[in-house]
Amino acid sequence: MIHEIDEALRRLLAPAVTGDVAFDAPTRDWAARRNAPTLNAYLYDIREDVARRERGTRAERDADGIVTRRRQPPRWFRLSYLVTAWTSRPEDEHRLLSGALALLLPHEALSGAAVPESVRSMATSLPLSVAVPPAESRSLADIWSALGGELKPSLDVVVTTPFPVTPVYEVAPPVTEAEVLVRGIDGVPGDSRPRVRRRIGVRTDSAPEGGA
Repeated sequence: MIHEIDEALRRLLAPAVTGDVAFDAPTRDWAARRNAPTLNAYLYDIREDVARRERGTRAERDADGIVTRRRQPPRWFRLSYLVTAWTSRPEDEHRLLSGALALLLPHEALSGAAVPESVRSMATSLPLSVAVPPAESRSLADIWSALGGELKPSLDVVVTTPFPVTPVYEVAPPVTEAEVLVRGIDGVPGDSRPRVRRRIGVRTDSAPEGGA
């Protein structure tokens, strides 16, 4: 799942740079090996968006609308990327960041073909935020310190994506017939007349259930 979000972000950023879009940790050693203009999107944080968590189960249906199994709703996670530009001159790096910002700002969400195929059954669009101040528990200066590098201008890009949850609960086949026993008139006690067996069809309920 995460690698698919990487690829979606790569496709979004690629027009801004003539070189490469990388996802490496921007350490000193990595920076020293750069020999072409590079936009780097370092995934530095993964956290569940607990405000989106749902309870209960969801029904999955076949082409006829029959419930075939139930599963827990997906969990949503915020993937935070530190986007930086790497060239031999600060002016060029600022130009790359400006291009990246221009590409990202029109998108409040990844939608359409940008949504990875593996999550399209769970979401038609994925929220995306750019350069929003990070939570107080995060410090970009601390991130750079942990990487052993010097602080650089960067864009904080966050993509929120669902992740499927197991287990999956199978359900019994739907009931299509029922047998009804019909007693004598008014069901009088002691009525010795034979009972009549009738077999009737039962229509399966294919209407969507709440939350399904």
